[in-house]
Amino acid sequence: MKICGVDISEPMLRKAQERVDEFELNNVEELRVMDAEHLEFPDASFDVIVAQYVITTVPNPEDALDEFARVLKPGGEIILVSRVGAEAGLRRSLEHWFQPAARKLGWRTEFAFERYAQWASRTTGVTLVERRAMPPFGHFSLIRFAKDGAGGAARQTDQAMRAAG
Repeated sequence: MKICGVDISEPMLRKAQERVDEFELNNVEELRVMDAEHLEFPDASFDVIVAQYVITTVPNPEDALDEFARVLKPGGEIILVSRVGAEAGLRRSLEHWFQPAARKLGWRTEFAFERYAQWASRTTGVTLVERRAMPPFGHFSLIRFAKDGAGGAARQTDQAMRAAG
């Protein structure tokens, strides 16, 4: 499996390159400075897109998701680990109180899961596959989308996850 890393921060990519060199990660094909909302890759370039802690930090999250879907091959999968705001209860109250400090960290505590679901429902050929709260407190979620089409990288990933779980 070949990996292409993208970040808007050149210093972060230099740090990533140090790790690639240190651990001799020969499967990392390239590291590039790029904006998630304006990817410089051709359509249908990747089997899987993985974006950890990205969507709630970019200015226009749906634009980044649109770009991910554009560069994803048919049958591929978008895998996110992302901040998801609480929908009710004490955690929602605490997040609302913490919102000014969270914004300084680049997080959106009010980023509801409904935004992901709405994006998937209006994006042709993309289906929400899974949402799973991540430990320890569920502030972040694993979110998977599949792109319709032949091949079935998303289907293979789903089968592998079911076999492992």
